[in-house]
Amino acid sequence: MYVSGEESAGQVRGRADRLGAIHDDLWLVSETSLPHILSHLEKVGPALVVIDSIQTLSDPALSSAPGSVAQVRECASRLVTFAKQHGTMMVLVGHVTKDGALAGPRVLEHVVDTVLEFDGDRHHGLRLLRASKHRFGATSEVGLLQMEGSGLVAVDDPSGLFLSDRAAGVSGSAVVATVDGNRPLLVEVQALVANSTLATPRRSAQGVDGGRLAMLLAVLERRCGMPVSGSDVYALAVGGARISDPGADLAVALAVASSLTGRPLADDVVAVGEVGLGGELRQVAHLERRLAEAARMGFRQAIVAPSSAKVPEGLEVLRAPTLNAALVLAEVGSA
Repeated sequence: MYVSGEESAGQVRGRADRLGAIHDDLWLVSETSLPHILSHLEKVGPALVVIDSIQTLSDPALSSAPGSVAQVRECASRLVTFAKQHGTMMVLVGHVTKDGALAGPRVLEHVVDTVLEFDGDRHHGLRLLRASKHRFGATSEVGLLQMEGSGLVAVDDPSGLFLSDRAAGVSGSAVVATVDGNRPLLVEVQALVANSTLATPRRSAQGVDGGRLAMLLAVLERRCGMPVSGSDVYALAVGGARISDPGADLAVALAVASSLTGRPLADDVVAVGEVGLGGELRQVAHLERRLAEAARMGFRQAIVAPSSAKVPEGLEVLRAPTLNAALVLAEVGSA
C-alpha cells in the first residue's frame, strides 16, 4: 500500500501510468489522518507500506500542526508499533534539511531499523542510495542508479559512465580511483588555471572538497614551486560525482599542475594518494580494490604512494614518495 500525503491519488495514478507502474497488487490511498491510515492498513493487511511523507501526517488527538515535532514523533511511533505487531514492512519517507540532515526529531531515526539516504544532483541523472544506519548489517554499501524516462535503473558499470565522455590528450584532466562505501569508482577530475584580474583570485570547487583544494594549491606552491597563488583555479569532478575521499588529493594536484603547464597526462594513467602538508604522499584504504578497477577499465599505469600493495595483472605501479616526484612521473612538472 502506497500512502500519499504529498499528492492526490489522481496525480500519483497519472505518473504510474506514464512509468508503467500499475500493478494489481498495489493499493493507493491519499490520506494524511493517522487514524484513517491505520484503519486502511487493518482492512487491507498489506505486506509492504510506503508512507510519503511522514511530515504530512497528523493525529487529530494532538493540537499541533502536521510536520511539528510532536506530530512526527507520535505518528512515527504508532506506525512502527503497527509494523511490529503485524509483521509489516514499512518505509517512511522523510524530508531533509538544506545541509542534508533528516528533518524532524531525532527519535525518527531511533525508532526505525534502517535509514537510507537518496542523493543526487538535479542537473545530472545519477542518483546514489546509501545506508547511514542499518541494524542488521553494514552501512558501507552504496547503490548507483540512473534517472531515465521510465524511472530509475541500476548502473552496472559506474566507472564506465563517469569516463564515457572523457576527451584524450587534454591538459588539466586526471583520473582518480576512489571508493564510495565498498564500491571502487573511476572518476575524471578536471582543473583549470587561468590568469586572474582580481585582488583575491577565485577558487571554485564542484564535486571536490574546497578546503582540500586550497590546501593542495598551497602545497603545490610551497613544496613544488608551482606559481598558483595569483591565478584563478577551478576544480571539478565530472559527471555530477561528489568526492570526499582524501585519496583524490593526488589526482586533483596533478590536474592543477597539468593545466598550469599545459602538459596533459597520459590517457592510461590513474592517480591515487593522499597529500600531506609536507608534500609527502600517503597510503589510502582499499588500494588493491582501486587498482583492480583501474586495470579492468584498461588503465596501464598507476601513480601511488610508496607503501606496498598487491599489483593487479596488466597494471604498472609507479611509486612516488612526494607530490614533486609524482609530478615528474606524470610529466606535468619538474622537480
